[in-house]
Amino acid sequence: MRKAKYFFGLAIVAFILINFAGCGNVNDKETTLTTKPMASTSGKAATTEKTETTQTETSTGQSATTGSTTDSSGTGDYEYSYAGFNPKPAVIDKTKWNLLLVNRNYILPEDYSPELAYAVKGDPAQLDARVAPYYTEMYNAAKADGLTLFPLSGYRRISTQKTNFNNEIRKYMNQGYDKITATQKAAQIILPPGCSEHNAGLAMDIISLDTSFENTKEFTWLMENAADYGFILRYPKDKKAITEITYEPWHWRYVGVEAAKAIKASGMCLEEYLKAN
Repeated sequence: MRKAKYFFGLAIVAFILINFAGCGNVNDKETTLTTKPMASTSGKAATTEKTETTQTETSTGQSATTGSTTDSSGTGDYEYSYAGFNPKPAVIDKTKWNLLLVNRNYILPEDYSPELAYAVKGDPAQLDARVAPYYTEMYNAAKADGLTLFPLSGYRRISTQKTNFNNEIRKYMNQGYDKITATQKAAQIILPPGCSEHNAGLAMDIISLDTSFENTKEFTWLMENAADYGFILRYPKDKKAITEITYEPWHWRYVGVEAAKAIKASGMCLEEYLKAN
């Protein structure tokens, strides 16, 4: 019970820092805080510490979809088109909301604001209200198996992400880079505003923002059971050339039970499943 309260408190602190970073000096990176995963394979609690990640949701430098964000012309209307980013508007289909594609190539409307609900009772992390019940169900199922899927970071405001994306650009410019290069380097750390699934409230970072999370019992449980609750591992290790994002074992996206099971069985990533490449 004491260990559970300890990790619960850490999860709250991490959530606050991630979602309100734009109000202070902490950069709200695509994954700003790294919470070391529980060493569940050894039965011991691991130390949790706050660190800045330097490579999170990093582009692989390859274009995956027809709406490429790496158009070298830089002549689009997008705010960051000067650096070669020209995402197309994401297709908002209310009948297929769970399959919304948001990435470096497809961007949400600037005023996109989903109805939110808490993912776990007593925890501040939120998701799209249509998704939250499924996360709660998955959380409770894992809990029954003796595991706790701490909801580290769910919904993130586009305005917060924009503030911190611009902060990252300024950081590189202060290091001597020109604005174009600074923007391109910033995008290797933080997805541009509106291009993150967190902005849609459809994804949850679970427990840790460290790749060592893949070595935990919690990750193994997710790989075996998450699809039954509609969640997929969004950025698999072997799909970087398609997703343009480095491996993130902590990032789990809701797509619905039927789609999640089909994606899991096929070994595809979401872009492949939607035939978006």
